[in-house]
Amino acid sequence: METKTKNSIQLLTAIPGPKSQEVLARRVAALPAGAARSTDVVVDSARGAVIKDVDGNTLLDFAGGIGMINVGHSPSNVVNAVKRQLDKFIHTCQIVTTMEAPIQLAELLNRIAPGDFAKKTLLCNSGSEAVENAINIAKYYTQRPAVIVFEGAYHGRTHLTLSLTSKYNLFKKGFGSMVSDIYRLPAPNMYRVPEGMSAQKYLDYCIARIDEALISQVDPSAVAAILIEPVLGEGGFIPVPAPFLQKLRDVADQHGIVLILMKSNVAWGVRETLGL
Repeated sequence: METKTKNSIQLLTAIPGPKSQEVLARRVAALPAGAARSTDVVVDSARGAVIKDVDGNTLLDFAGGIGMINVGHSPSNVVNAVKRQLDKFIHTCQIVTTMEAPIQLAELLNRIAPGDFAKKTLLCNSGSEAVENAINIAKYYTQRPAVIVFEGAYHGRTHLTLSLTSKYNLFKKGFGSMVSDIYRLPAPNMYRVPEGMSAQKYLDYCIARIDEALISQVDPSAVAAILIEPVLGEGGFIPVPAPFLQKLRDVADQHGIVLILMKSNVAWGVRETLGL
């Protein structure tokens, strides 16, 4: 039965339809189960916010590659830029030859990144790779072993970034031991202020616990980096209050620690002396 709405949704079959079911069966046979899927939609084409599946159904896309395709599917300016590049060359290596396009991108990112100091950009294949490089650079720069992270955080699924990630049962269960010298502190959740405390007293308490942790858990002289998401993603889309972030900035400056802010799987090393 065909169903239409004014929002471009058109259902010709159930989801998944017969053609989609065939492709999904091939996926099960060919790809590992660990690469899970959240829907049974099998995409044939997409434009803007509308996806057409292999059975001819059209659906609205509310995921967008988990928030990473904010310009929509197949925007003409992006498609045309890709086509122009394909006509020039598509397989080179930045550590073998030099190409202007990555330099232009880095220059743009350096301009819009916050801070009134010289910056550089490292282009990575994934958020996990960005976080790993940020941690490695911090350790090399400080010659220290420890990293401070926060409860509720998600940082990736490589061995190091999985160790940095907070949720155990969802991401870590069954993988054995993790990387050492990682210290996890609570992050303030202003939507869940403990009963009997005002919001300000709760925030003050969370800030005070940072100083306590630098005595009871790890000495600041051993800390290479503090890694935090200014808005916790997997932790519940919770904004971290500015005074808490400022406390981390002050601690980092006082003890020569690199403060790394992670946004949308991108790690920003906020430390002028790194030259990043």
